[in-house]
Amino acid sequence: MSDQSVVLRVAGQDDLDVAGALFRGYLDFYGVKLEDPDVPRTFLAERIRAGESLVLLADVPEAGTVGFAQVYRTFSSLALRPMWILSDLYVDPSGRRTGAGRALLREVLRRAREAGASGVQLETAYDNHVAQALYEAEGFEREEFHVYFHGPEVRAAG
Repeated sequence: MSDQSVVLRVAGQDDLDVAGALFRGYLDFYGVKLEDPDVPRTFLAERIRAGESLVLLADVPEAGTVGFAQVYRTFSSLALRPMWILSDLYVDPSGRRTGAGRALLREVLRRAREAGASGVQLETAYDNHVAQALYEAEGFEREEFHVYFHGPEVRAAG
């Protein structure tokens, strides 16, 4: 099936159940353990209501809503322009090989261009070779920057 049959739409409040279920699948894929299964739905509801993220959904005939992407808009100090972070891209196993992931990715890129963003940045797991192949096929390049992360814990002065 080609991505021509994938229908994309912006998620709204009426889509929170299906978007939340897809988000749970994404979190499961990355091994995130949830005490409350409603947290992903609530998280998306807050982001959508506040206009803090763009959430796209992918519908495939006879399969339903099978994928989602979530984008955060931010700024690049090096480019002196807005840029987008593709934080989440996920297609349920029932929708894989339908072109839904590629369609979502291309829609994010199209919207970023229209918005005048300097680019779209993303991260994926080192062993997620399927996603890496898709991103590289769509023109993404690995950067030469190291990504660092520090959690919110406070360290005692030694």
